Amino acid sequence: MSAARAFEQCIAAGGVAVFPSDTVYGLACDAGSEQAVRRLYELKGRAPSKASAVMFFELGAALAALPELGEQTRAALERLLPGAVTVLLPNRRRRFPLACGSDPQTLGLRVVSVPALSGVGVAVLQSSANLAGGPDARRLADVPDSIRAGADLVIDGGSLPGVASTVVDLRRFEDGGIDGVHVLRSGAVSGAEIAEALAGQFHFNPATYMELIREDLPAYDELQDAVVDASGDGAASILELGTGTGETARRLLVRHRGAALVGVDESASMLEAARLALAGLGSAVSLHVGRLQDPLPPGPFSLVASALCVHHLDADEKADLFARAREVLRPKGRFVLGDVVVPLDRRDATASLTPGYDKPDTVADQLRWLSGAGFSARVVWERGDLAVIVAGAR
Repeated sequence: MSAARAFEQCIAAGGVAVFPSDTVYGLACDAGSEQAVRRLYELKGRAPSKASAVMFFELGAALAALPELGEQTRAALERLLPGAVTVLLPNRRRRFPLACGSDPQTLGLRVVSVPALSGVGVAVLQSSANLAGGPDARRLADVPDSIRAGADLVIDGGSLPGVASTVVDLRRFEDGGIDGVHVLRSGAVSGAEIAEALAGQFHFNPATYMELIREDLPAYDELQDAVVDASGDGAASILELGTGTGETARRLLVRHRGAALVGVDESASMLEAARLALAGLGSAVSLHVGRLQDPLPPGPFSLVASALCVHHLDADEKADLFARAREVLRPKGRFVLGDVVVPLDRRDATASLTPGYDKPDTVADQLRWLSGAGFSARVVWERGDLAVIVAGAR
C-alpha cells in the first residue's frame, strides 16, 4: 500500500499519523473529529486552547473549502502556496473550529507538496511532531518515542529541511492593502521571497522586523553605527527618510540630544511602532506616512539621513531624491545614506533581493548623482553589499 493511501485510511479511521511535511515532521488527524484532535493534543502535551493549522495537499482543494475568501486573498494564496508557509486567514464562517483554539475568527492554513503523500485528498489538522515547546524534528528519529509509540501510523520521509514554516498574517490583506500583510514568524521562506510572491504588497510586522532584518543582514548593527557616526554632532533638526520602526531615528536622537526629528515612511503600522519607540526620548518627533518619491517636508534641516530604504528606488528616482534632499538642507548641512549597494565583486552580495522591489545601484553611481545634486560625497564605511555615504552640501 502506498504511503498516501495508508495516510488517508489512517485519517478516515480517526487515527493520528506522524508524517514528513515540506519543513519538519508533523502530526496529523481528521480536522473534524473531536476524539482524534484530543488524542493529537495529548500526544504533544499541547493545551486545547492553542490553535493548529489545517493542511491540504493540493491548493485547489484548499480554495474550494474556503469559498468566502476575497479575490485579493485568494490571489495571494495562489502566489504563496503550496510552500513552506503557514497563512493566517479571516474565518468569518468559523470553518474547522477544532483547529482554531480560542480564536474561532482566525484559521491557520498550510498547503504542502510532499512527494510521498502526492494525491492525498483529505484536509487534516496538523501540528509539529514534537512535545509542546520542544525542538522540531528533522528526522524520524528526532520525533519523541512517546509520540511515535502513540501514533497509529508513522511514515519515514528521511531527512527534512528542518526549518519550520514562515507564518504570514493575511487577515487584513483584503481591505488593508500593503499594510495588511505581516510576517509573524520567520522560518523556511524569507521575507524577501514573500515580498516577491506578493508583488510588493508586503510590509513586515513591526514586532518581528528587527529579528528578520538582522537575520538577512548580519552587519545591520554595524551599518547603523556607521550611519550615526557619519551624522556628526550637534544637529538641531533631522529629516529621516524611511523611518520604519524607528531604530535609526532612536540612535540619531541619542547622538543629537535635543534635536527635532521629522520621519517619513510608507507604512502606517511601522510608524506607529516608531512613535512608541521614540516617545521616551524627550525630543520633538513628527512622523508622516508618505513615499520617498513625494515632496519632502520643507525643512530646512541640519541633517537628512536614510538607512536601508533608498535602494527601493530606481536610478532616476534616487538622483531626484538626492536633489530634493539638497534643497531641504541648511547651508553646510549633511546627508547620510546607509544602504544596500551593488558591490564591485558580485560574490560579496549577501542581502536577499526581490526583483522589481529591491533596486540597488553601485556606490560610484550614487556618488555621481550626489555630486550632480550639489553635494561633496564620500564613502565612510563598506561591508560587502552595504555602504554608508556621507555628503556635505556645497
